[in-house]
Amino acid sequence: MQTPWIRHAINEINADIQRSADTHLIRFTLDDFPGIFFYLKDESTHPSGSLKHRLARSLFLYGLANGWIGEKTPIIEASSGSTAVSEAYFARLLGLPFIAVMPVSTAKRKIEMIRFYGGECHFVADPCQLYAESERLARELNGHFMDQFTYAERATDWRGNNNIAESIFRQMAHEPFPVPHTLIMSAGTGGTSATLGRYIRYQGYSTRLLVTDPQHSVFFDYWHSRDSSLRNARGSLIEGIGRPRVEPSFLPDVIDEMIKVPDGATLAAMLRLEQILGRRPGASTGTNFWGMMQVAKRMRASGERGALVTLLCDSGERYPDTYYNPAWVAAQIGDIQPWLQALQ
Repeated sequence: MQTPWIRHAINEINADIQRSADTHLIRFTLDDFPGIFFYLKDESTHPSGSLKHRLARSLFLYGLANGWIGEKTPIIEASSGSTAVSEAYFARLLGLPFIAVMPVSTAKRKIEMIRFYGGECHFVADPCQLYAESERLARELNGHFMDQFTYAERATDWRGNNNIAESIFRQMAHEPFPVPHTLIMSAGTGGTSATLGRYIRYQGYSTRLLVTDPQHSVFFDYWHSRDSSLRNARGSLIEGIGRPRVEPSFLPDVIDEMIKVPDGATLAAMLRLEQILGRRPGASTGTNFWGMMQVAKRMRASGERGALVTLLCDSGERYPDTYYNPAWVAAQIGDIQPWLQALQ
C-alpha cells in the first residue's frame, strides 16, 4: 500500500522536475567539415551538475514505486562520483541518509559535493569491490542498494516521458538536419546508450548509435564477443564511464557501432573542445567528442552532410586536480601531444 510519505516523496521529485528547465543543445561548426553540424547536449546544467541527475531521479522514482524506499531507508550506491553526487542531492531532498561507496581515486571535487549534499563517502581500494561492499552496507543498515549498474536501463522510460533521447529529437526539430546522422555516447552503466538505442528504433529513425569506450573497460570487447564473463583487473581512468566487468544495464544489441578510445585521445579531445566552447568539459565528454570527430572524418571523406549529436556529461571544473593538472596527466596517462596534433 502506498503510504502518505511515499506520495509525498514522489511529489517532491516531480516538483523538482518542474523547477528545472530542459538542458541546452549547443551547436557549432568547424571550417574543415563543411555541411556537418555538431551538437552537444549540455547535461552539466542540471541542479546536481551532470547527466546523472536524470538517472538518479529515475532510480529514486523506481525505488519508491517498487516499495524499496521508505521514510527512513538509508540509500547506498556504488559510484565513481557523478551518480553519487546526484543521488545525494535527491536523498537530501527526501530527508534520507545516503552513503556513496566509491574508489579512493575519485576526484576531490566530487567527494566535496557529495558531502555538501549531506552524503557520506565510503572508500574501497579496488573498484571491483564496489558492488560487494555496497550490498554489505545495505544488509547491515537495513538500507536500499540503488545498484545503478543493474537498474539504469529499466528505471528510465525509454519510450518518452522526457527522457534524454526524446529531448534531443524535440530540440533538433527545426535544425538543418532534424534527424541526426549519428548519436555518440560513452557507457558507464549503459543506461543512457540503452535509452538512446531503444528510442531510435521505437520511433523508426535512421540515426545510428555509436558508443565510445575508454581504455581499461570491457564493454567494447563484450560488444564483439558477447562474453559476459569478461573482467579487467583495473578500473577506467575516465571517471563515470567504462567498467571492469559487464554490467546488466549495458545492452549491446541496441548499439550500431563501438570504438575504443585511448585515454590520451580522450584528454586531447577534451582540451580541443575547451578551445571550441570557451569552457571546460569533463573527460567523459572528451571520449564522446573523439568519437564524434571519427564519424565526422568518415562523413567528410564520403561527401556526406548531416548532424552529429553527443553529450556534455559534466563540467571540467570538477577535475582541477586530475584531468586539468598537467603533472597528473603526465604521471597517469603520459604524453598526449600526438593526440592533440591529430585533432589539430
